[in-house]
Amino acid sequence: MRSNTGPRHPKTGQPIDTAKLDRVVAAARKASDERAAGYREQALKLYPWVCGRCTRAFDRENLRELTVHHKDMDHDNNPPDGSNWELLCVYCHDNEHQKYEEHLAALASGTGGPSRGGASTTATHSPFAGLADLLKQGR
Repeated sequence: MRSNTGPRHPKTGQPIDTAKLDRVVAAARKASDERAAGYREQALKLYPWVCGRCTRAFDRENLRELTVHHKDMDHDNNPPDGSNWELLCVYCHDNEHQKYEEHLAALASGTGGPSRGGASTTATHSPFAGLADLLKQGR
């Protein structure tokens, strides 16, 4: 009797068809790359090769470091006029996505910040509270 030692679905316990999973992932990556190539080429024709945040200029030598950022974070929203795009260098692009992830985390935790209309959190720790007394003792 042969036992299946491959991965199993966490809920059902059934064996996972890894070959099928690999095909699905490969097809999704290919479709994503094709979609990205289309809107990237359009954005590079529409906009000057300058980062929209740090204003770093790009040329053919370093153009690979200039990315297309979707303002609404929806990579399928690609209007032909480019109104949902902005060109950002890889560093500023990463920063934009990090800010978005932090925003989502704040919403999920319930703090939400000012954009949610709730009270903002206030710091309760005062790191210099006893500093004056310490300085007086040292005299």
